[in-house]
Amino acid sequence: MEGIGKTISEKVLSRASGKPDASAGDIVLAEIDLLMLHEITGPLAIRAFEEMGFERVWDPSKVVVVFDHNVPPSDISSASMMREMRSFVRAKGLTNFFEIGRGGIAHQLLAEKGMSAPGRLIIGADSHTCTAGGLGAFGVGVGSTEAAAVLGTGKLWLRVPETYRVIVRNRLIEPSSPKDLILEIIGEIGMEGAIYKAIEYCGEGIRSMSLDGRLTLANMSIEMSAKTGIVEPDEKVAYYIRKRTGEDVELVRSDEDAVFEETFEFDASKTEPLVAVPPRIDDVKPARELGGVEIDQAFLGSCTNGRLEDLRAAARILKSNRVNPRVRMIVTPASMEVYREAMKEGLLDIFARAGAIICCPSCGPCLGMSQGVLGPEEVCVSSTNRNFVGRMGHRSSKVYLASPATVAASAITGRITDPRDIE
Repeated sequence: MEGIGKTISEKVLSRASGKPDASAGDIVLAEIDLLMLHEITGPLAIRAFEEMGFERVWDPSKVVVVFDHNVPPSDISSASMMREMRSFVRAKGLTNFFEIGRGGIAHQLLAEKGMSAPGRLIIGADSHTCTAGGLGAFGVGVGSTEAAAVLGTGKLWLRVPETYRVIVRNRLIEPSSPKDLILEIIGEIGMEGAIYKAIEYCGEGIRSMSLDGRLTLANMSIEMSAKTGIVEPDEKVAYYIRKRTGEDVELVRSDEDAVFEETFEFDASKTEPLVAVPPRIDDVKPARELGGVEIDQAFLGSCTNGRLEDLRAAARILKSNRVNPRVRMIVTPASMEVYREAMKEGLLDIFARAGAIICCPSCGPCLGMSQGVLGPEEVCVSSTNRNFVGRMGHRSSKVYLASPATVAASAITGRITDPRDIE
């Protein structure tokens, strides 16, 4: 209807499609600002690209290639896929290539390099591309065939999603964290409660949150079956992008009279340490109710919670404690930048002295690929984003999702533990 304002998603897709009146429900042909490929889905996209008859990449400066899932490669198959990607990068003159040791997890890199800027339309051959929404971008994960089409044309058909608005009142009270908040939100909306919706996060609780925390919220939006998640951008984001790129950005926000399909409200000051019980991410319980669950492994890392803020939260708890003798703890910084800064701050030393092992930046353990695969019947408390059957290894293993603080506390006691109960 004429005169009705637009949501962030409607504005981004209106701009990208050249159709000023594009609104929820419309199908548009959108021009893509950035395409991300990694070594797992990238080779499939390359083969589809060639089968479609393309010879040139639409814009070599707008394609980002990252090695992040099995780094360094632990098997011949992974090494072969990386070799294939390297050849394509050289042949097509792609300028944004992050080799092993020079990058990290793709979603973290897009933020660090200032690529996930407000209002941009970012496509990635990975479901957690929605992480870009933490900085106000419209990030969408697609299959390898769709990625191939973007690689060749720079365009993609998209349906403009309806938007759920999530208003967060008040501030989080430590040790509760953005991870606990997003688990609370998923617990209410449900893992299939936001199919093809855009989820827009706003309110005092969001404005007071760090950018690291906002990336965590956006990252897990896909776990509600959403198309994307977008945190309303503010001056914190503008300053971050300016510092990283030297560029000023427009803060694309929803209009006051924008139409939201549904609105949810949460009080962050009441959020407590929470855990998602396998095999459903929306089966969320207070950590204190799960104290009888013994663990074999504690994992801190991933595109969800491998950022500097996350490592600091865990290190504060582990500084005067040690990992339980029955538990192995694995720490994986999300990028080389995070790794270097954590080393400079002494965080890696704290982890090592506590009895944890520090691995190189990689997705590895999150999807049961390397650096911490679970065996039969083993239990892991993890700062990752999924706890499906067999997600981190054997089908009989179990993954409990929690915040970095809860992961650290649990590593100390050998059972799921509320961080408030560690002295």
